[in-house]
Amino acid sequence: YLAHTAHCQFLGLVFGFLAWLFIVTTTGINEWRLWYVDDVSVITSGVAWVGIWKACFYSHVLPEAEYCRSIGVSDSFVPAEIPSAQVLMMLAVITGLLGNVSGAVAVRFAYFSVEDRRNMRLSFMVAGALYSVTAMLSLVPLVWNMASVLNNSTIDFPPEFNLPVAPVRQSVGAAIGMGMFASILMLISGVIFFC
Repeated sequence: YLAHTAHCQFLGLVFGFLAWLFIVTTTGINEWRLWYVDDVSVITSGVAWVGIWKACFYSHVLPEAEYCRSIGVSDSFVPAEIPSAQVLMMLAVITGLLGNVSGAVAVRFAYFSVEDRRNMRLSFMVAGALYSVTAMLSLVPLVWNMASVLNNSTIDFPPEFNLPVAPVRQSVGAAIGMGMFASILMLISGVIFFC
């Protein structure tokens, strides 16, 4: 009976794994913020990508075609939402991985083992909780950074970044959209496991 009724939870496991992959990708992508600048003497394309780990742009003037500078957790010039995003997104990657392991164990219990039902229920609850925590851990920095972009908040980059203090305008990058999708998918997966 359990093996025939656990198909939704198996689908939740697939959703959770895909959402986790999207969260990992979101964490690594530089396109959290797109900065548009008018001075194209250094930033040839007129667009710079500001992520949570690096700020990059294309240039024909500098020795490197793609010029990137790292952003650290302890850098004093970055606003609070960027180091917070670094920490929270890494925590989301870890809890998402643990959620996938717990979800796989729970689905395995449902399909192959019916002796110990208490452990099976516990593993489904743990997987649902871990998926829900992962969704919240990734949603907070994504919404915070999106709000900063929509408010056109500036970052006082040091001179070696070759970026202006304020862009002409900025827009939300692809990483935030992908992260929002992943967080919602992860939340759906957690709800499926709770059911």
